[in-house]
Amino acid sequence: MQPNLATNVAIRVHDKPFSWTVRVYYEDTDTCGIVYYANYLKFFERARTEWLRAVGFEQQKIADELGLRFVISRVECDFRLPAKLDDVIDIDVRVVRVGSASMVFEQAARRGPAVLATARVRVGCVESNTLVPAPLPLQLHAALEKPTEFHV
Repeated sequence: MQPNLATNVAIRVHDKPFSWTVRVYYEDTDTCGIVYYANYLKFFERARTEWLRAVGFEQQKIADELGLRFVISRVECDFRLPAKLDDVIDIDVRVVRVGSASMVFEQAARRGPAVLATARVRVGCVESNTLVPAPLPLQLHAALEKPTEFHV
């Protein structure tokens, strides 16, 4: 069970990052008892998925109704401090660039004010069947341009 997921948090898309909370479980750690580095990428992926839901879209519906999928084309990740078993960490998501067929996100994993890891992730939009680059859905562009509040 994820902590605080039912809490309504008002966020402005353009003012501050979307934030998603995760608890570190035993399965997330390595033999040293700290989060295995690759699991930060999983945390970042889940937070981007929850961000997408918060702006009104679900990946499976986009695939089923529009024939589009999102793929990762680039990731840069820096690890600063370890997270440990039972830590509650916040994963921040900020859109920093929207192109015709891709978006760039900056993400951070935080335990309180301490930044544990950061990432810059480029996500491309492709046609489901051919995996050929495709324009981002116009509805998504429109949602990103609205400076209105939404709740997660």
